[in-house]
Amino acid sequence: MAELPWAMAHEIAAAVGRGELRARAVAEAALRRIALVNPEVNAFTAVTAERALAEAEAVDTALAAGRPPGPLAGVPFAVKNLFDVAGLPTLAGSAINRDRAPARADAALIRRLRAAGAVLVGALGMGEYAYDFTGENSHEGACRNPHDPARMTGGSSSGCGAATAAGLAPVSLGSDTNGSLRVPAALCGVFSLKPSYGRLTRAGTFSFVDSLDHLGPFARSVTDLALAYDAMQGPDPDDHGCAGRPLEPALPGLGRGAEGLRFALPGGWLAGQAGPRATAAAEAVAAALEAAGARRRAGIDLPGAEAGRAAAYLITNSESAAFHLDRLRRRAAEFDPDTRDRFLAGALLPAAWVSRAQRVRAWWLAQVMEAFARTDALIVPATPVCAPLRGETTLLLNGEARPLRPNLGLLSQPFSCIGLPVVTVPVFRPGELPLGVQVIVPPWREALALRLARRLELAGVAAATPPASAALG
Repeated sequence: MAELPWAMAHEIAAAVGRGELRARAVAEAALRRIALVNPEVNAFTAVTAERALAEAEAVDTALAAGRPPGPLAGVPFAVKNLFDVAGLPTLAGSAINRDRAPARADAALIRRLRAAGAVLVGALGMGEYAYDFTGENSHEGACRNPHDPARMTGGSSSGCGAATAAGLAPVSLGSDTNGSLRVPAALCGVFSLKPSYGRLTRAGTFSFVDSLDHLGPFARSVTDLALAYDAMQGPDPDDHGCAGRPLEPALPGLGRGAEGLRFALPGGWLAGQAGPRATAAAEAVAAALEAAGARRRAGIDLPGAEAGRAAAYLITNSESAAFHLDRLRRRAAEFDPDTRDRFLAGALLPAAWVSRAQRVRAWWLAQVMEAFARTDALIVPATPVCAPLRGETTLLLNGEARPLRPNLGLLSQPFSCIGLPVVTVPVFRPGELPLGVQVIVPPWREALALRLARRLELAGVAAATPPASAALG
């Protein structure tokens, strides 16, 4: 097993389960690491040290009594601060929510990970009310990229990307509405899974856009991603969007090969939005899949991706503005001005535009599903560029300066409003910042996306690499 803090979740759980490592020792090491490194990356908004030690002791006690400790025995994890954590106010990245009473109970997914033996070490920073792609929160300060603290982590699950990449927790939980699992994973160089809409319960979390919100894990290996995902599956009557589908474990299928599977790198608008390095990362993934026996399909352009992105924008603006309208009326001055202005713009959208966006959303899903009749997976860069410098407001793409905040999600957003499962795989080149590539599959086929991601990991193309910084590595 690798030395803590770089041990993988499955390594920790196996060592704890065999009695070679005490869960208490793992928790203590994680808390020391957080105290040392978090000032450099600003990932945590609360550290639940007392709780973590008590939970770790409970794992050790169960083992001593001969009871199964669970598949995530002793594994530290942290959650985006839109998850309810008993005893903490659920901030959702805002100043306004600091007035909220502490949560009385944990969110459902926290309870499921705890039941699997995992140990909660804290809550993580995020963009205000999840409406952010940069990780620069005006209330808590910017989250900093472990690979270069002068750069962005991406958002809105900024703390998740930074904490996982910096070795503060081998697993973290975030949310994704328009790319908030995929963008931080890409810029921080870790894996993430955005499941199908309705696969994982959202009960006990602060909503952004109910019809688009997904929850999912970050990890430094595909095995850890699958381990956490499997522990969280299951229907939940407390989330109206959580489908009553049977459990479909992903972990057992990770060892299967890619022979006979088909994949495509869509051309057209999607290909035109990626910068040279992002395009090269996607091509490296394609070459590795071909070497593993998968077949590349040509001529899949996905016409309508730009319209799908526009539909996601309009639905996001309108639905989120309606949710926050009372806060906007009563406490507008306490919002980050950029977030407030986006909500106000959404409140002014004509109803006819939103209705049309919903029709486009259905049409765009039909286009993508037609493509899936010819291929098993789509390979698309997760972001057009690697992590920008903190404070930048524009990005240069194909010789054109574009507003940075919305365009970091340029390649993730078209697939957000149609609820598809996506695994983001990190692609590194020596001496360069990481980039991420999306492995996109049809609904309910998370196991296939994880299986392909595992082939890429085994090929050495997809890998979460510890930061080179002496302070963080």
